[in-house]
Amino acid sequence: MIELPLSRVALVTNGQLIGEDRMISSVSTDSRHFEKNGLFIALRGERFDGHNFLAGAIENGAVAAIVDGKANISSVLPHVVVNDTKKAMGLLSSWVHEQCQTPTVAITGSCGKTTVKEMIASILSRKGNVLFTSGNFNNDIGVPLTLFRSKPSDDYAIIELGANHIGEIQYTTALVKPDIALVNNVAAAHLEGFGSIDGVKKAKGEIYLGLKPGSTAIVNLDSQGEALWNPVLSDKTVKTFSATSDGATVYADNIALDEQARARFDLVFQDERLPVKLNIVGEHNVSNALAAALVAKELGASQKDIQWGLAHLPNVKGRVDVEQISGNIKLIDDSYNASVPAMKAAVDLLGRFSAKRWLVLGNMAELGKESLELHRQVGEHASPFNFEHVLTYGADAKVISDECHGIHFSSHQDIIEYIEQQLQKEKDQQHTLLIKGANSTGMSKIVAALREKYL
Repeated sequence: MIELPLSRVALVTNGQLIGEDRMISSVSTDSRHFEKNGLFIALRGERFDGHNFLAGAIENGAVAAIVDGKANISSVLPHVVVNDTKKAMGLLSSWVHEQCQTPTVAITGSCGKTTVKEMIASILSRKGNVLFTSGNFNNDIGVPLTLFRSKPSDDYAIIELGANHIGEIQYTTALVKPDIALVNNVAAAHLEGFGSIDGVKKAKGEIYLGLKPGSTAIVNLDSQGEALWNPVLSDKTVKTFSATSDGATVYADNIALDEQARARFDLVFQDERLPVKLNIVGEHNVSNALAAALVAKELGASQKDIQWGLAHLPNVKGRVDVEQISGNIKLIDDSYNASVPAMKAAVDLLGRFSAKRWLVLGNMAELGKESLELHRQVGEHASPFNFEHVLTYGADAKVISDECHGIHFSSHQDIIEYIEQQLQKEKDQQHTLLIKGANSTGMSKIVAALREKYL
């Protein structure tokens, strides 16, 4: 983060400085952790109030704070009083990032956006310093925390934007002020907050509102907002990608998967044809790679940069992370999150393997009144594969095991014990286990137990 005086913090956030002016060179919303010259931002939430932790923040090294007018501050700690600390945090983070004048990409989408972010960062790392979203810091708190990490030495910034309700992406995009914006895809996800698939399209399309006229909007021809996006895209430079159509700016040709389900294909950009090999599994990652390549090319990446970056992408924990945990057991950890297209892609991926195949699925979350039907669609997609084992957890996921003649469980421990018993019975055979579900279903507990048992 760039260094700035507390008086500048007050000016940027429209706040009032109480106490002496001090230099600030880091920010934290966690009262337990501070770096040098740390500013504590006291956020209020439904189940917490950061103002209650001011004493701890001082004890742990904070030199100043941002608080709201509702707080009764008796602390000697210099502080800035604002109307809303979360909005002040957004304003300040946006100002910090803007001072660094870094070419910036904003990414959203119903699924795959984290993978695309990592792909772009991998490609651009050959060209310079890349600031990019860490983990899942992609909401109205995580995005500002990412922007605070901005430095003048950054050559590129890749910022991931998530959302579970209308207006959230419009807010975070306004903070990021991107030069390039991408919607990776649109699918039935977070329907409780968005109301319908059209609500999802509207919400994801908000990212283009943050672009200046003439800036680059990148659109997936295979999954996008159609007429809903036309007004906002009318004054943008639109570039497209597609895994199926040669009418896109960049598209894939000659797609093939090796014995480990890793894709090879030709990436075609106008008259250029670039052979690409991915080191992560799944045909669905071809589309992700096209999106990443198009963004990187817009930022000046060469063919060699793109080839190398896509071939050397590190695995992301919980996102189709393949690991041989014993001589006869392959574990595919896709436990971080789940949407309908991601579930179907996981099914297709498992279908590529010839070992005893285990489909272990937890609920998809925030699907509202359509949840049961959307889970049924996943079950209908999986049924023709005739997987040897289909196990489910979570109320609506039961319909998947019903469709696939599998087994439904009421606890993680029961699933773990069943898997271990069956693996012991079938210890002379090869097994591939794919584990997936919404993060809230805790399917990572099953992954952790299996790794501890067999690795």
